[in-house]
Amino acid sequence: MRLGVLDIGSNTVHLLVADAHPGGRPLATSSTRTVLRLMRYITPDGAISDEGIDALVAAVVRARDVARAENVRELLATATSAVREATNGTEVIARIEGALGQPLQVLGGEDEARFTFLAVRRWFGWSAGQILLFDIGGGSLELAAGSDELPDAAASVPLGAGRMTIRFLAEDPPGEEAVETLRAHAEHSLAPIAEAFTTQPRPDHVVGSSKAIRSLAKLAGYPAPGWSGSERMRLPRAALASWIPRLARLPASARQELPGITADRTYQIVAGAVVLHTAMRALGVEELEVSPWALREGVLLRYIESMAWS
Repeated sequence: MRLGVLDIGSNTVHLLVADAHPGGRPLATSSTRTVLRLMRYITPDGAISDEGIDALVAAVVRARDVARAENVRELLATATSAVREATNGTEVIARIEGALGQPLQVLGGEDEARFTFLAVRRWFGWSAGQILLFDIGGGSLELAAGSDELPDAAASVPLGAGRMTIRFLAEDPPGEEAVETLRAHAEHSLAPIAEAFTTQPRPDHVVGSSKAIRSLAKLAGYPAPGWSGSERMRLPRAALASWIPRLARLPASARQELPGITADRTYQIVAGAVVLHTAMRALGVEELEVSPWALREGVLLRYIESMAWS
């Protein structure tokens, strides 16, 4: 069966098309992304502007047309923090559903963490034991921990790379003072979360699963022994820390010349690096592994599982 997962996030509208069947590993056939950076369109009262809604709907229509052209049988459409938290979210959801011609599933922050954790668990396997997960999107940071397919602890914090860039690092380049202000804010926001996660068993694997983390691993990390490419990269906290001052001194136009930093991430990669480093330090993590599977794969896997039981 050909399935599609449409992930309407804070940074991109991303359609993943895959062939799947119960009991089998989904095989991706295409990936279509439209970069929006929705946080640019958030008004002072927390709404998505008319311009932002129009851009969002246009991206959704493009994804819908690709899904139809690729004979997608079932389109799983989800939205995350930017749509979820907009003060005019009801209007935005109605516009999206009108463009799609079907309902939209709006995920809560902990739901995002659970779906992503499922994908990471399936990628690493049962033998991975206790997993601690970090996932940074445009609007929020998700954390999850556990030894099963569903985490025993899950949290979502509004520390996404796009959100933090708009709020703290609007200047280009942002400079050291702005970076330290963001770091202090992240430390304060993460303190109660870190305390709650200290009750979890020591992780056998600490995993990062977002595009921002994969970009940072290509920049500052190294391949795991026996692996090449980006599927099993490792990112040490010390190496990440050494890159933050350099990233903050470079204008956005120069950052995309660095390894792993794509044009769609260049504006918010500094904020992503600061938040990730702060979170790793708050939870006592020295190094993390990178998973190529994340939220979209988790949504897909959960749907395939429901097919098997229907």
